[in-house]
Amino acid sequence: MTEALTDLAVSLGVVPSYVDQTGTRRDTSRDTAQALLTAMGHPVANDAEAQELARHLASQAQALPRWHVCRPDRPTTLPIPEDAEWHITREDGHSQQGRGPRLPSLPMGRHVLHMGAVQTTLLVAPARLPLPPRLWGLIVPLAGLRSAARGGIGDYHDLGHMAQGLGDLGAAFLGINPVHAGFSADPSGFSPYTPSHRRRLSTLHLHVPDEVPLQGHPLINYPNDIPARLSALEGAYHAYTQTADPAAFEAYLIREGAPLQTFATHQALSERHGAYWNLWPADLQNPDSDAVAQAARDLGPRLRFHAWLQWMAEEQLGQAARTARDSGMALGLYLDLAVGTHPHGAETWEDRTSFAFGASLGAPPDAFSKDGQNWQLAPFNPQALIDGHFAALAETLRRQFRSSGMLRIDHILGFDRAFWVPDGAPGAYVQMPLDAMLAVVRIEAARAGAVVVGEDLGNIPDGLQKALAASGILGCRLTIFEQNGRKTPRFRSPRSYPQATIASFSTHDLPTWDGWREGHEIALRRDLGTMDPEPAQSALDWRGQEVAALDRDTAKTSDTAPDDVDSMHDHLGRSASRVAALQIENILRITEQPNLPGTTTEYPNWRQRLPAGPDELLKDPRLAKAAAVMKRHGR
Repeated sequence: MTEALTDLAVSLGVVPSYVDQTGTRRDTSRDTAQALLTAMGHPVANDAEAQELARHLASQAQALPRWHVCRPDRPTTLPIPEDAEWHITREDGHSQQGRGPRLPSLPMGRHVLHMGAVQTTLLVAPARLPLPPRLWGLIVPLAGLRSAARGGIGDYHDLGHMAQGLGDLGAAFLGINPVHAGFSADPSGFSPYTPSHRRRLSTLHLHVPDEVPLQGHPLINYPNDIPARLSALEGAYHAYTQTADPAAFEAYLIREGAPLQTFATHQALSERHGAYWNLWPADLQNPDSDAVAQAARDLGPRLRFHAWLQWMAEEQLGQAARTARDSGMALGLYLDLAVGTHPHGAETWEDRTSFAFGASLGAPPDAFSKDGQNWQLAPFNPQALIDGHFAALAETLRRQFRSSGMLRIDHILGFDRAFWVPDGAPGAYVQMPLDAMLAVVRIEAARAGAVVVGEDLGNIPDGLQKALAASGILGCRLTIFEQNGRKTPRFRSPRSYPQATIASFSTHDLPTWDGWREGHEIALRRDLGTMDPEPAQSALDWRGQEVAALDRDTAKTSDTAPDDVDSMHDHLGRSASRVAALQIENILRITEQPNLPGTTTEYPNWRQRLPAGPDELLKDPRLAKAAAVMKRHGR
């Protein structure tokens, strides 16, 4: 890159170079820098324009920091002249005035200091979230919580039923994949990690008492099951309008206000014009346009229907959360926040300013993906996030904490630096306001009394894990990755895991216990042609050594046979990690993993059913055995 473009890009957070997981240093090209600047809303065509934009931004620079982290109920100082007047608009709307560098004690929250045209976001956050006691919980796929014999898609009622029984077994939480709003107008857009809106809930999992699910499909058949559920919901809504007292629903509409109206408008327009707003007529692509206002008036009954669906989702997920707590589960539901949102879904239609367009979140090249990964997800624009006083992040977190006592933040590495892949150019990292974002997490989690887990896997930036631990955010320790042998595999003792972590065998993107032992995912990639036969055989040979190494370790500490899944559960139970997460696929000895990254239709991602529903699963002696292992280790 030229010096002018380099300086401009760096000043706006573009990282000039990085080292990928293969140890290769990669420089950010001029084309990439230009594309990322454009995605941020700062297009520059040449060096002269870069210099002009740099001068303009410099002229707008302010004497005070744009954000500042401080502690609740403690005074703080900023570099403000003694005679300078300021006022603070608190999050609750109250205002305080003063002058000089010393600021008053403030309650926990996001407040804004104004000094003339200068604004500073004051993030008043606890220094650290408290760690939970030693406990355990179970991870299940909500959509797959239906057997083929029963059919349909797992719903919030199934979730509550499962939670109630797990509480009796001593589990502290029940974890599921994201339940963000999806794309009912596109039955192929069912991945829980590519949502339409993370501040709204999935209606795909709504329970309809009189629904007759379609039976006989070994896999979830979304093209059939989604229309069937929507049809049942239409019938349920019609019955509601004929018989129910609307007072509670009306109160919900008032409480949610304009944002819910905007979301319902998007949903109604999607029914007419398709799931993705970039393919709509031009005058409907802006939610503030006259055409959208007229459409909202014309589609009034459909807006009310979609608002009712959100109300029902809030009520049903909330009831599942209450059931979990009432059953004795210390944390209740463990929800999952997707790392990004679909670039042309409801979230970006409603909130155009918070996101970057023309670049997607992704991952840098590694041994399994020489060109890196493009996740087709819109990233938060760091400058817009700061300008908006971090409201978009706070509101997104708050939505999750309404129904969860523990929250997983997917790919929290992106809080430090996010990997953006621009259209038509290689990807690069963009620096994010890490300390501010972690402060926002602490504020919202402290308000909810919740535990937070950050998925810190991949190309981890220096210092990130220390920052997470200092905030009381749990990192992740996966048995399959906790190795320190190079020539031969050697597994770390689980007693060496940091306390501020959640320990599990793998994740939904990685092999199950039986799949790992067989090298199932390696053979799959070889057979699909995404991995050449020679490296695949080398990987299978190494896997055999890994299995033998772990078996040697578990044989020393467990009376269970090494190939028995409870030997692995004993390994997790002994870990120093405060939290242990068991996976239902491992307990049931399922070979196939829920998701195989890098595939779409080649593998049944997110479509696999469990072999039984909640009733049968809770009676399965293998679940009781796993719970007994956790209890034996004081969880």
